Amino acid sequence: MKKFLLAAAATALLGASAAFAQVVVRVAPPAPIVERRPVAPGPRYVWTDGYHRWDGHHYVWVTGRWVMPPRAGVVWVPGHWDARPGGWVWIGGHWR
Repeated sequence: MKKFLLAAAATALLGASAAFAQVVVRVAPPAPIVERRPVAPGPRYVWTDGYHRWDGHHYVWVTGRWVMPPRAGVVWVPGHWDARPGGWVWIGGHWR
């Protein structure tokens, strides 16, 4: 039983560390595309801007969209590309 728990804990730690792994892209991202926002589908929806995603070879534009907040009182913090030593790292958008 102890070996099983130890193996489960090690797997959980490895999975968590992989979630924090960041890919450094050596090519700077292009300027964001200015999108026309369609009409919101409802009064509680929040617009999340589009962004350039790195697909391993080049940047691909991901269109912005209207999303429903997960709970009342939260604010959308947009994702952004952050300059780091050796390139750029994507910091994903999130609710705060």
